[in-house]
Amino acid sequence: MESSSLFGVRLSLKQRYVLLLCVAVGAVVAYRFARNNPGDRKMRRLEGLRANSSQFTLETKPFRILGGSIHYFRVPRAYWEDRLLKMKACGLNTLTTYVPWNLHEPERGVFSFEDQLDLEAYLQLAAKLGLWVILRPGPYICSEWDLGGLPSWLLRDPNMKLRTTYPGFITAVNSFFNQLMKKVVPHQYSKGGPIIAVQVENEYGAYAKDKDYMSFIKEVRNEIINDFNSRKNLHSLQTINFQKLNPDAISYLDAIQPQKPKMVMEYWSGWFDLWGNLHHVYAAEDMISVVTEILKQDMSINLYMFHGGTNFGFMSGAFSIGLPAPKPMVTSYDYDAPLSEAGDYTTKYHLLRNVFSLYHTQPLPELPRLLEKRAYQPAVIQQHLSLWDTLHFTDKSERPVNMENLPVNNKNGQSYGYTLYETIITSGGVLNSRNNVRDRALVFVDKHFVGLLDYNTQELALLDGKGKRTLGLLVENCGRVNYGKTLDDQRKGLVGDIELNKQPLRDFIIHSVDMKPGFVNRFVSFNYYPVSFRPSFPGFFQAKFSVNSFPKDTFIKLPGWSKGVVFINGKNLGRYWSIGPQQTLYVPGPWLHRGDNQVLSLMLLTSAALSGEGLKLHLLYLHVSCIFQLFCQCIY
Repeated sequence: MESSSLFGVRLSLKQRYVLLLCVAVGAVVAYRFARNNPGDRKMRRLEGLRANSSQFTLETKPFRILGGSIHYFRVPRAYWEDRLLKMKACGLNTLTTYVPWNLHEPERGVFSFEDQLDLEAYLQLAAKLGLWVILRPGPYICSEWDLGGLPSWLLRDPNMKLRTTYPGFITAVNSFFNQLMKKVVPHQYSKGGPIIAVQVENEYGAYAKDKDYMSFIKEVRNEIINDFNSRKNLHSLQTINFQKLNPDAISYLDAIQPQKPKMVMEYWSGWFDLWGNLHHVYAAEDMISVVTEILKQDMSINLYMFHGGTNFGFMSGAFSIGLPAPKPMVTSYDYDAPLSEAGDYTTKYHLLRNVFSLYHTQPLPELPRLLEKRAYQPAVIQQHLSLWDTLHFTDKSERPVNMENLPVNNKNGQSYGYTLYETIITSGGVLNSRNNVRDRALVFVDKHFVGLLDYNTQELALLDGKGKRTLGLLVENCGRVNYGKTLDDQRKGLVGDIELNKQPLRDFIIHSVDMKPGFVNRFVSFNYYPVSFRPSFPGFFQAKFSVNSFPKDTFIKLPGWSKGVVFINGKNLGRYWSIGPQQTLYVPGPWLHRGDNQVLSLMLLTSAALSGEGLKLHLLYLHVSCIFQLFCQCIY
């Protein structure tokens, strides 16, 4: 994704383009992607996707890409098939997906391609359902994803230059792609798989810090997609992104690539949301008129997003273009897409289905049934545990150490969550962050909250007190910027000195509160206090609710709560924040089970949630038509 005029940002035409490599391969025996039983019929694959005329060809026949984006890492694995079947029933023939490097290599040299991250299983499912695949493997993906999908441990190098031919970056990219190739190559077109094209990087024209970088990345791509020995058959194609029809951009595409297929690689079906801003809605009728015109001009299209899903955990990024300071993105990635966050059909879906049906010679598949949703009884909070009781010693340092350079996670640093910096003070005065807080610090004196430091508030008055007191700064990583030219500056925590009365503070004890499963599971069995005791903040609050039948999807609402994060049965649903626009969190049914289910919520500050309705976590199902009505009230 790239910025758009929705934020008052106008990008040049060249910046709107992404480069696609079409997989044109020699003959191998493979299965045919037939409409009904793609695995049952065989054919000799003679020629893959080609872009050497005004239309794409596949097996030498004209082929129009009717694509949509669904990211496997934003959808619970149990729902992959449901979402892809609904894609196919809408008349789409091609799935596009990014590959998030930061999830697949969370620590340098430690790779994960299992369970929710089983890319091969996702590709195999697409093949089984008769969908072609355009793979967008990065290394940078943007996608409103933390640091554009780049792993935070890259920033341990103080000289790191991301998305360039800087040796440290190239070495890391090569290492990752050596592993990724093993997963991807067996699923390319030449080997009977569904991958017909691979994107080369992502919108580098808007970054463009190194003229040699794209050549390097393209060479890496070549090795992924062409059996290592048929590079002469590869075809490169520039594609365009937009939401509103842009005749000038289309003309520019014709000028630089005469007699080549035209494709809108990202047709933006909606837009993302930022905390504290309004929810974005793009009218279905406006979208349909543009899509209809794109198809009338014989262009191929990919809907970004067809189904957005959810930024579970801490994975949502931040936006900074044209803003005085970065603003973090919300947990939901609903995107106002044709298929909602919970997989429900929308008006956009039905209108698109009508349009796409005109480009098929046979009737489209019947609509898959909707998954049931359910409202459960409120989960009543019964126990709490102070954050201070969960801490364990991490590090001592004379100066503040940024999150990424902490000696944790096998010397890979801390990627997400919170970091607590503590030091001793002997007086009051003016605390000045010197804009070194990334991104938001709750300030405590002897565990009592005294104020907030962030991009907007950089000074705080501390009252005088007797003797030595402990100053604590609980710093939250609210999400790294995922787009623009400040990627190298996305270190979190305290990134420099904090001053008290113009003197830099020293001798810190630093605690990593990364909220990873290991951290959360470590204190699940701690002695919690009944809520009737006066809770201490920040604190963890436990609740239970019972499911007496087969678990169904629901949404969780925290009325009166301020800011924090919610876990259900150990799964991190993501952040909540009362400033909206998002006021509910999506709870996938497969993450629940019959019987008791545990809810654990971190609440950072005291709020109205201390009594009455605030002692309940509401689990509700809002039908999609009601959701849109409630969107106007900043609930979704």
